[in-house]
Amino acid sequence: MDSDTLQVFQSELTCSICMNCFLDPITIDCGHSFCRPCLSLCWEEGQTPRSCPECRGISVRPNFQTNIVLKRLSSLARQARAAQDHSSEEQICVTHQETKGLFCEADQTLLCGPRFECPEHAAHSHSPIYRAAEESREKLLKRMSSLWKMREELQISLNQEASTTQSFEDYVALRKVMIKLEYQRMLLLLREEEQLHLEALEREAKEICEQLKGSVFRMTQYRESLKEMYRELMEMCHKPDTELLQGLENVLEMTDLSQMQKPQPVNPELPSWPVSGFLHMLNNFRVNNVLSWTTTVHHAILDDASVLFEDDHPGASRQPWGRACAVSWGARGFTSGRHYWELDVALSSNWVLGVCKSIFTRDTSISIGAEEAFFLCSTKVNSQYILSTTSPPLVQFVKRPLGRIGVFLDYDNGTVSFYDVYRSSLIYSSLPSAFSSPLIPFLCLQSP
Repeated sequence: MDSDTLQVFQSELTCSICMNCFLDPITIDCGHSFCRPCLSLCWEEGQTPRSCPECRGISVRPNFQTNIVLKRLSSLARQARAAQDHSSEEQICVTHQETKGLFCEADQTLLCGPRFECPEHAAHSHSPIYRAAEESREKLLKRMSSLWKMREELQISLNQEASTTQSFEDYVALRKVMIKLEYQRMLLLLREEEQLHLEALEREAKEICEQLKGSVFRMTQYRESLKEMYRELMEMCHKPDTELLQGLENVLEMTDLSQMQKPQPVNPELPSWPVSGFLHMLNNFRVNNVLSWTTTVHHAILDDASVLFEDDHPGASRQPWGRACAVSWGARGFTSGRHYWELDVALSSNWVLGVCKSIFTRDTSISIGAEEAFFLCSTKVNSQYILSTTSPPLVQFVKRPLGRIGVFLDYDNGTVSFYDVYRSSLIYSSLPSAFSSPLIPFLCLQSP
């Protein structure tokens, strides 16, 4: 092939974005072809819908397969270009005055034919330079693919962390209201403690918010560093064979170290602040043996609409608990007054307790009226436990209780409150609402 034909051949195999020979080429909907890394970087920064960098045609498909023919031709073009460079002084062996056409993998050096036959290299693995360079490019492309996938996964975590930050701030605002309402039922002597509690909550909430925001910042920085590293690897792929081979090991070690430094998400959790004397006060309204009926079920349906005892949180798979559940409830409902009772959940990881309006039993399932149902739920999601309520559906960013839980029903004022007995602290208190029907105590424990 003459030089003019070779030049035309190489120009047809040049990416219009990086102006280098195609690297992992893909052909998009309009028919134009680009390096996959170039198009990934170009479209990642662009707006939706995605358009061709050359003709601005809209590309509907999100993913494209490697154009194998172009990839092979590009490899041949790089090989032809490398053959033109063999006459340079750098490629000529000073000792034997022959072209260095082989690459020694053990010593990471270029060798001529006579040098290859020397005893110190005879036992080593060798290959032509162009083949060794192409294999190295494939290693870099795989590493780039891993980095890009990791960056996309990090974007999902980043979005979830930002959403959690907003949810947490809203929760903190609501928790302030709950605490104020709780202290309004206390004696005037607790006013000073109320103020201390709110100040402590403010400090802790501010610190956790800073941690969450810091986590978002670290994830953002780490995501950008992955992109920069991706770009560096792409540039490394386009370097001359000799420079690529000699610098490959350091680059791969750098990416390995970076991938081990992936930031982990923050688990926001407020401390449990004890409320002085509240257990003594609540025991004035204590009732015993509130649970009269017990049965074993595999499904509990809330208002015949959805399975109640299943994971229902961001990041959790929606699967029933699977094992049998022991369900207990009261024979009669409360229609007035204040009532307090305690339930032990120490032997169960997944549980639901509170009060509800109506319960209907079947053979292996139980149906619960969704109207006026106030439940506190503990559900294991992946390796963490989520504490939440159903009215309204809300994640509780406090420590999960491990022993007895107190339930206080103030029927006349329309509130239901849950307490961590061991820590003498409030878990959740519903906002006041008018009850219109008898409320039945309820408990569901998943079998160990």
